[in-house]
Amino acid sequence: MTKERWSSAKVLRERGLAPKKSFGQNFLQDAAIADRIAELATTPVGGTVVEIGAGAGALTAPLAARAHRVVAIERDRDLVPVLAELFHDSPNVEVLEADAAQVDWARHFAEGPRPHVLAGNLPYQITGRLLELAVHASRALDRAVFMVQREVADRLVARPGEDDYGALSVFTQAAFHVERALKVPPGAFFPAPSVDSAVVTLTPLAPPRAEETEAFRELVRRAFAQRRKTLRNAWKGVFGWRLEELDEAAAAARVDLTVRGETLAVEDFARMATLDRAGLPRSST
Repeated sequence: MTKERWSSAKVLRERGLAPKKSFGQNFLQDAAIADRIAELATTPVGGTVVEIGAGAGALTAPLAARAHRVVAIERDRDLVPVLAELFHDSPNVEVLEADAAQVDWARHFAEGPRPHVLAGNLPYQITGRLLELAVHASRALDRAVFMVQREVADRLVARPGEDDYGALSVFTQAAFHVERALKVPPGAFFPAPSVDSAVVTLTPLAPPRAEETEAFRELVRRAFAQRRKTLRNAWKGVFGWRLEELDEAAAAARVDLTVRGETLAVEDFARMATLDRAGLPRSST
């Protein structure tokens, strides 16, 4: 695979194909950026990479040059044979026609050496779902390297008290150390989107900052459902607690109920969730 063939526009044009708006397709075609993402995903060289949304192979190529094994997932059935053709002479590349949100990533990692890395340009329509799946799979991963819209990257790296800090920040940072690796301009894609993008790296935390229990999820969701509410109002009635029980739990967890949810760190939510799981008395009414 040569850098010349990494031009997504050229690959599509030569086969009479065009980006599909229904799939929200914007194909990476900047070779330098593809190389950089591959380096982030495969340093040290080797390991197994599951690529989400292989598209026209722009990222698959540099991944294949560095990884021991690449599973290139693509749901567009028109692109699957293109990928199979492009990587016919790459025995370490497996092209898989599937929806990445429905794939058992662990099974594919089990068949290849570590480090186990998720990588790809996440489709905007299902970015949240894929990030959720990555969080749930974090203990089986060594790293995730994702291209996302800049606004999503801002939320992923935001800290308590910042405008972009929200439920996505909490859920992701509970399982990963998140860093913004590079900014990517619209011109790096074909067709060029109307927004900037960014590459983020997610490194699993061991142990995680919080266990994502049902109680943890409920507390986080309520805290950010209406951001202007104080926690006293946002958590009113949570878990069937009376107000005095909520006060008791907050005091035990060292959480101030007069503040808003965006001021709480991951560990604050975790302490409240643990109190519920430990069986704090609940109202019988």
